[in-house]
Amino acid sequence: MTHNTNATQTAATAAPRINFAEAAPKAFKALIGFDAAAREGLDPALVELIQIRASLLNGCAYCLHMHTSDARKAGEDEARLHMIGVWREARNFFTEKEQAALALTEAVTLVAQGGVPDDVYAEAARHFDEPELARVLALIFTINTWNRISLSTAKVAGEDERVAH
Repeated sequence: MTHNTNATQTAATAAPRINFAEAAPKAFKALIGFDAAAREGLDPALVELIQIRASLLNGCAYCLHMHTSDARKAGEDEARLHMIGVWREARNFFTEKEQAALALTEAVTLVAQGGVPDDVYAEAARHFDEPELARVLALIFTINTWNRISLSTAKVAGEDERVAH
């Protein structure tokens, strides 16, 4: 694997960026509320799998560190955490329901690359009732928003600045 040292150096020496929570508190609080509503009633392990997969796809080290740490604290198996990025080749680590959620997460996160295919949506709908599927979608929307906030404001992986999240 090659490292882009220019990108690494730029991130490390870049001027500080805005603190989104302080600069836009109403928007930040609204997103926290949306996030909380999305995860309500969902299996906490599934929530973390979705957040980790989207963060991997978006290249968000800040969120990836946060959600893998949360998953570990919640008792997630280390082997499963290592397999999330290659879940299709390691299906035996994940239930069919989790696989459907991971596929939906990928499709929604990468929506500009071909939309959400009917078969991916149908498989998710087979495993989740409508209210649960709506919350899974909302969770995917929120983690993608959190990823974009973290990347845009240059959050540093390893620091956890959550207030009520």
